[in-house]
Amino acid sequence: MTVKPLAIAAVLASFSAFAAEAGQIERACLSSGRPGVTRGLCGCIQHAADITLTRGDQSRAAGFFRDPHRAQVVRQSDRRSDEEFWRRYQLFGDTAAAYCS
Repeated sequence: MTVKPLAIAAVLASFSAFAAEAGQIERACLSSGRPGVTRGLCGCIQHAADITLTRGDQSRAAGFFRDPHRAQVVRQSDRRSDEEFWRRYQLFGDTAAAYCS
């Protein structure tokens, strides 16, 4: 499934301004210590998460910022629930890349 950047932009534009409190993904992004991280970038990534991931998925994905190896374990898992999560996580990553880069 391909997602068109214009469609992503339209959906994200429909969201209100950043919430006063950062979401799970935004907090994990901001605390990751990676070069180039800004509040704006992390907020954009959070918006992508809000439209593609459930709260539970966001909590799980936020853990990947702290422990990237955990993502590799999930990606290689044969469990159906992990495979389904990984599909949603890939859509999140594609959405964030298209809209936030």
